[in-house]
Amino acid sequence: MENSFVKKAVSALTKNVDWLLFSSVILLTLAGLVTMNSFVGTSRFAGRQSIWLIVCTIVFFIASSIDWSFLRNTRIIVTLFVLSVGLLSLLFVLGSVFKGAQSWFSVGAFSLQPADPIKLVVILILSKYFSRRHIEIANIRHILVSGFYVFVIFFLVFLQPDFGSAIIIFFVWLGMVLVSGISKKHLLAVFFIGLVAFGGLWFFVFRPYQKDRIKNFVHPLTDIRGSGYNAYQSTVAVGSGQLYGKGIGYGTQSKLQFLPEYETDFIFAAFAEEWGFIGVTLLFILYGIVFWRMLLISFRGGGNFEILFGTGLTILFVIHSVIHIGMNIGVLPVTGNTLPFMSYGGSHLLTEFFGLGVLMGMRKNSRAVHKDVTRNEMVGV
Repeated sequence: MENSFVKKAVSALTKNVDWLLFSSVILLTLAGLVTMNSFVGTSRFAGRQSIWLIVCTIVFFIASSIDWSFLRNTRIIVTLFVLSVGLLSLLFVLGSVFKGAQSWFSVGAFSLQPADPIKLVVILILSKYFSRRHIEIANIRHILVSGFYVFVIFFLVFLQPDFGSAIIIFFVWLGMVLVSGISKKHLLAVFFIGLVAFGGLWFFVFRPYQKDRIKNFVHPLTDIRGSGYNAYQSTVAVGSGQLYGKGIGYGTQSKLQFLPEYETDFIFAAFAEEWGFIGVTLLFILYGIVFWRMLLISFRGGGNFEILFGTGLTILFVIHSVIHIGMNIGVLPVTGNTLPFMSYGGSHLLTEFFGLGVLMGMRKNSRAVHKDVTRNEMVGV
């Protein structure tokens, strides 16, 4: 009886899992652990991240066994939106300040950055909104309404100020709008509004250190001893890896502490220094497999909501990866974004594994209900 119960439990937890995707994610996470641990032997970061990996793996399998069709309910989406706004607002009262940003809740040794899981809420909100209105998305009203919902969250994150997460949220919205079928005319209008908004932010909102980061994007070597130091050391680390890398534990830029934040903001540079071009190529292959499998699962979704959620989740991971790698090789400004699955941090790792678990759980109804659900969404049922 016990063996039968265990088999059923294991089957329920694993039957929806895409093992190629999961294996690639685990390899990426292990690559991050090796990079964290290689410089100081018994790294406290690697130890904590190992614990987070175990927790996240459990969360992933539990999430993959759940039928998430209830997320299509408008009341649930509205509740998640209200809770997100409330949580972000509460940060200004109870949040802890770290590196000048009031973006964390801290209780003893445990810390949570709400902006990470709220990115999933943004994807859910947009998936729900566009799944019911995808046919008339050419109407700019829906672009403005969806933009309003996202702007409320974007603004609260930006005020912390967490510039990196705010930019990610904006690009997730833009990506999902594009996927939903925006017209070229409206696309130009969105970019024009974005330019006007950027001008307003530059003159009235951005703080001096944020302006310095953007200036360093245009002229990264003008202040390598000051605001451009991190970006300069990162490019040196990436370049010094050459073809084969310096070997695990021999990344001098990181080991000698020339490269700051190598466990989080600059983990790609630290990895590239040790593993070289060949290692980076293998890393890109793993990310390519993850994104390919995610899109494949998305396109087989049970309805427009599931398709849009999977696509939005892929966009989130791609944007995080592009911005992180871009700032590590000196072609994008330093915004403090993590590299999915590799950078240190429990909040973002838990969010990523949970998001993938939800995507796996949506595979339950992937083929059987696709036509019916799509038809219902088109007629507004």
